Amino acid sequence: MTSATPTTPLHDLADADLATLPDTLEAPSYQRSALTPSIVHLGVGGFHRAHLAVYVDDLCQRGNTDWAIVGAGVMPGDVRMADALLTQRGLYALISRGAETTTRIIGSIVDFVHVAGLDDTDGADELIARIADPATKIVSLTITEGGYPVHDDSGLFDADRAANSAAFQILVRGLDRRRRSGGGPLTVVSCDNIVHNGRVTRTATIGVADTVGDDLTDWIREHVRFPNSMVDRITPATTDADREWLAAEHGLVDRWPVVAEPFRQWVLEDDFATAMPPFADVGVLVTDDVEPYEILKLRMLNASHSCLAYLAALAGFQLVDEVLRDDDFREFVGAFMRDEAAPVLPAVPGVDVAAYAAELLERFANPAIGDQIARLCLDGSSKFPKFLLPTVRAQLDAGGSIRFAALALAGWCRYLQGRDDGGHAIELAHDPLLADLTGFAAAADTDPAVFLSNKTVFGDDLGADARFAPAFVDAFTSLQASGVRSTVAACIGR
Repeated sequence: MTSATPTTPLHDLADADLATLPDTLEAPSYQRSALTPSIVHLGVGGFHRAHLAVYVDDLCQRGNTDWAIVGAGVMPGDVRMADALLTQRGLYALISRGAETTTRIIGSIVDFVHVAGLDDTDGADELIARIADPATKIVSLTITEGGYPVHDDSGLFDADRAANSAAFQILVRGLDRRRRSGGGPLTVVSCDNIVHNGRVTRTATIGVADTVGDDLTDWIREHVRFPNSMVDRITPATTDADREWLAAEHGLVDRWPVVAEPFRQWVLEDDFATAMPPFADVGVLVTDDVEPYEILKLRMLNASHSCLAYLAALAGFQLVDEVLRDDDFREFVGAFMRDEAAPVLPAVPGVDVAAYAAELLERFANPAIGDQIARLCLDGSSKFPKFLLPTVRAQLDAGGSIRFAALALAGWCRYLQGRDDGGHAIELAHDPLLADLTGFAAAADTDPAVFLSNKTVFGDDLGADARFAPAFVDAFTSLQASGVRSTVAACIGR
């Protein structure tokens, strides 16, 4: 990435007058002091700031000042985001990189509350008060797929995980205070990659509320709505190089900018407790049935990312676009979508699935955003059961192909052994089950089928399946004997 000569003096988002920013930046045209904070968002990371916050900023730019955001971090590590956004008055730069690069200052986040865990009573009370405030009409969440205390296999509430879930404990306390103070109806919107994410959020919320008692559950059933949604925008982790580029190209100091692809999509169920913001006016698809769009995106885009991630790490790749420039890996992920994911998808209104798959390959191959393989490797135990295994089970029922999925999962097992094909140590990405997974992976060295005995990930069925278990063992054995490149080539028939 090339940079221009730094502009002097630098404009610091901590105190810069938006009217004096360089013309190369698109800045808010609205008066931020006139905005009404009516959305509380739990889990402010890169994706939220490249997605929901941008749609809300679009509304603000159109003169609708009723829907500003109060961001919230409910994990100890969120203190860095809190410091950055509070220092910068909620402002940040969104760098959109594709055929062209544009930079836009987003102003829709007007405050931030940090809760450093359930023991942080002051922070928790401030956030509870925000949720209970009658001015708040929406609570939205981006807390990752593993942040919902609901069992993947049964869809039932998981009380053990819920006890340690700051997000849901605080949400329910906020709903309880809202009920007691007459704060009125509320809509809770999940923006995480989960099929039926609204239904899952409702299950988790009511499960926690049941422990409170005092008619709270009945009040939630009557006054709180949980619409389903599908969200999409590839948003890699921010790097120091991105900060340096902003300073050099635009003379801008931003402690935590966001980089994203130009494409963005939001499909939202029309099921709000009060009037929905006019999201349809800014490109959101509002529909009565989100499920087909959810399944399409999760089983094509998200599953493909996971299928690539660990095999690419074993081959020594660092960036997703580099992998897509390798003919064998590109054919592998394309064949997975064409031969395994697509045939068992439900019909999606208005979508040509083959064209959608081709578009995904082009998005993955975008060299401008520098999407990291390490990002895709995060939280495999939360992702595979939701993104890939439904396709595996559907193909097993249909007697169809499973070889690409089996190789992807074998690649995950090899990755968890901690060394790539060059013998270099791999810094394993975060996973909530990492200690257990590495134990299963180590045992797989002599008995590959052991890895499938992790029922938290694979359930009771896949490890004993007469087709899938041998396919996994064969793929893993080939990775051990021949390496990832030869195994991928053989899988695609080369």
